[in-house]
Amino acid sequence: MTVPVEVRDQLGLSAGTEIEFVVRDGEAVLRKGGGATHPVDRVFGRLRLEGPVDGLLDAMRGPRLRPTARRRGRRP
Repeated sequence: MTVPVEVRDQLGLSAGTEIEFVVRDGEAVLRKGGGATHPVDRVFGRLRLEGPVDGLLDAMRGPRLRPTARRRGRRP
């Protein structure tokens, strides 16, 4: 298969570089790299959040405890 030079340059493809095709919404998408071997790698970057991750974690786990101030000096 021949990949246009503009696409090769943008993706940093050279001879022997693994590529992957993903079919999404009736289109074939070309991605650099072979198929992911770890399940987390397969879903990396797909989660779309409306706020920061810390807010989501607080909602699931409850608010985090604030660290207490440490005193300097020796313990009695």
